[in-house]
Amino acid sequence: MDVFLVISCIRNSFFNKFSSFLSNKVSKLRPMVGEAKLIANRVTKPVSRDDLFHFIKSAISNEQQQTDPFYVLDLDAIRSLVETWFCNLPVVQPFYAVKCNPNPAFLKEMAALGTGFDCASLPEIETILSLGVSPDRIVFANTCKPESHIKYAAKVGVNLTTFDSNYELEKIKKWHPKCALLIRIKVPEISGATFKFGSKFGALPEEIVPLLKAAQEAKLQVVGVSFHIGSRAINFHAFDDAIEAAKTTFDTAAQLGLPKMHILDIGGGFTSGPKFTDAASAMIAALQKYFPGELADGNLKIIAEPGRFFANSPFTLATSVIGKRERAEVKEYWISDGISGSMNFLKYDHDEVICTPLIMKNPTCKELKTWSSTVFGPTCDAADTVLKGFELPELDVNDWLVFHNMGAYTSSRGNDFNGFKTSAIPTIAYEN
Repeated sequence: MDVFLVISCIRNSFFNKFSSFLSNKVSKLRPMVGEAKLIANRVTKPVSRDDLFHFIKSAISNEQQQTDPFYVLDLDAIRSLVETWFCNLPVVQPFYAVKCNPNPAFLKEMAALGTGFDCASLPEIETILSLGVSPDRIVFANTCKPESHIKYAAKVGVNLTTFDSNYELEKIKKWHPKCALLIRIKVPEISGATFKFGSKFGALPEEIVPLLKAAQEAKLQVVGVSFHIGSRAINFHAFDDAIEAAKTTFDTAAQLGLPKMHILDIGGGFTSGPKFTDAASAMIAALQKYFPGELADGNLKIIAEPGRFFANSPFTLATSVIGKRERAEVKEYWISDGISGSMNFLKYDHDEVICTPLIMKNPTCKELKTWSSTVFGPTCDAADTVLKGFELPELDVNDWLVFHNMGAYTSSRGNDFNGFKTSAIPTIAYEN
């Protein structure tokens, strides 16, 4: 059967099977690994900006003297992203990268929607299992694991992990010899990614044969290949080189007499929006080119480890203005979260910050003059500067600044410097 027809059939089957399934309540979601659930008789849409601001203002008004920061989690946005994933990559099962944002309400929703999970440590595995997720929905995707974490994985039945060195094989042989393995390979770094991983992760081309032989001699089962083209890539032709390298590894394993590999882990780094459509198209084209037979006969399980794609846009951060100063034509403000907290990513990731003022006396901020403004975080660190030269209407203490797309590597990377505890920032779930 033609590969294009196979993928088209999978996509059509997906929508036919689930278009009339589910109510809009999380409690009624029935987990089904690798398959998304569509909200009955409608397309799931994220909350509108107007509804979001009305909800935030209500949350502030309901708490007297509320000045602490809080997150709003849009549950409908998560569902919409799951739908988008399976519409564009129907043959790829997402295993959400827990490190990106381990927020309990978010993880619960992802679990209910049937995704798998990429865990990198014992605590992350514990967290996912506590949600009632089956251990076969977890990939232990860390190529260098503490022995105690390997022992725990064996105890609880997490039986799929990655490796890229002989030393890791020795630990796995000792503590979890029945674990299925994915050999992580280093692929050409041509994606233009913001964050590259090749210096730390992945077997070099010349290391692949010795590693496969070592696994074979240790009687360990290598069931597939893992790779990562880098986070927030812009050149998706990199998938062609990566899939080719994976196919070469599959063929090499077969030539060495290893059992036939059947899992391909394409990693993460995906972002939502138009770039995802381009990435998905490039991925499907590469799979069709190098694994046509496996796609046609359904004997290849393809998984991915997306984090940012699912976590970023559903979270909005509301911060209060706790201080103000004027210098010449510049307005300076202090807010209740900053670089040591949720904005920690600004130290290394100069992505566009999307910030909207919420003036309590004029929530729409219409027809207000704007000023060049500097926004500081709450700590005593002089580097705790969130925005500089940013145009804002004049704010007062107890007004608010709302930051959008704040789910990826934000609260998970923050700390408790100066007693401002990122870990204590609450999350309020919202759905239409």
